[in-house]
Amino acid sequence: MYTPPKKATAQQGFFLKLEDQLDGKHSLYILANIIDWKVFEDGFRKYYSKDKGAPAKPIRLMVGLLILKHIRNVSDEVVVEQWSENMYYQYFCGNEYFECKQPCDASELCHFRDRIGDDGMALIFKESIRVNGNDAKEASVLIDTTVQEKNITFPTDNKLHRKIIVKCKSIAEKTKITVRQSYKFELKKLGIAQRFRNHPTNKGKAKKADKRVKVIAGRLVRELERKLPVQHLYKQDLALFNRVLRQQKNDKNKIYSLNEPAVKCISKGKEHKKYEFGNKVAICLTENTGVITGVKSFEENIYDGHALKPTLENHTDMTGSNAKEATVDRGCKGNKQIGETKINIPGPFDNKKLSKYQQKKQRQKFKRRASIEPIIGHLKQDHRLGRNFYKGIVGDSINLLLAAAAFNFKRMMNKWKKNIFMLIQNIVNHISYIIYCNKTQKRLFKG
Repeated sequence: MYTPPKKATAQQGFFLKLEDQLDGKHSLYILANIIDWKVFEDGFRKYYSKDKGAPAKPIRLMVGLLILKHIRNVSDEVVVEQWSENMYYQYFCGNEYFECKQPCDASELCHFRDRIGDDGMALIFKESIRVNGNDAKEASVLIDTTVQEKNITFPTDNKLHRKIIVKCKSIAEKTKITVRQSYKFELKKLGIAQRFRNHPTNKGKAKKADKRVKVIAGRLVRELERKLPVQHLYKQDLALFNRVLRQQKNDKNKIYSLNEPAVKCISKGKEHKKYEFGNKVAICLTENTGVITGVKSFEENIYDGHALKPTLENHTDMTGSNAKEATVDRGCKGNKQIGETKINIPGPFDNKKLSKYQQKKQRQKFKRRASIEPIIGHLKQDHRLGRNFYKGIVGDSINLLLAAAAFNFKRMMNKWKKNIFMLIQNIVNHISYIIYCNKTQKRLFKG
């Protein structure tokens, strides 16, 4: 160990630009210069007025914040806060000089997402595929489906009935309607009876309490229907409440959340999680390079085999070419050919038609298909696909597209890091080899 010399502390300049201060080898710096930001400015300009309303925030700033949010797996509030502290974030979003203030309010990101919608997010996803270059032009793809869980609590009838009671009281307060009874103290007693339902002596009490809570919810809904005027703003809410109160245990298309009525109960056969509450999504991945080239969000819980065609169509729209082969799991039985794409499904080989070499190649493809599973895991854990906080059916599609785009951008960032590390390692090895050769020559000369 030695004492290093002191660094020069003289200020280089008062008004230095960010590009003069930052490391040009940083992955965010490289990504900021490779993304074609003009595509977003041209594509999103139609959503803004020329001379009406308040001046909008720069399009590059808003798109950059959305990309950073899903790359770093943070909320709207956190990404806005980090932007004011991080020079690389500011350079990525188009700033020339460092700013200490926040770029916008976190709610403006919500408004921007609503403004550009699905089509705008598809444009961001398409750019993430273009950034990956030739890696995204592979002819063979892998396809699998998963569940994008919505940000709701585990649904039970008792929770829904209690939420109906709370919402009915809220509607009564807003419309200044006096309800006959608030049931405040009775609900408190019923809550105690329901809380200890697992004790053997309390099961009967809990069952009666559940029925009573449902009766109270129905009374409040009917009282509001009687006292509200003919034309009022809460018709859809009351219709939803009535639908929840009517549904039975084994009904199909049940309501699991009052805030998100479109949520479905989906079973994927997992040992640790029997049911998931959200919507089904399909993901298309290049076989060897691992670039996501197509995604599709579905409103209904459809059969996996029926999800292949729209997913391949999305792949064609995003890349401009058809996939020659698609390898899927046995959950997609019944599909052998979709358009120009051949579908490979694991199964027993026909020894009369396939040679040993062809069988070996098929086995390799089916083994390779399993590589999509960890990609789905990364999307859920690292890029916000595991818990969808965006509202409605449109929010399902927006979250999926942004998560897939963030994965593609992150993939290139990791690739650049790896290449830079390998380059530095090669230089170090080359210098070490030269030093070794010089020492060897000196020894031979002395000898």
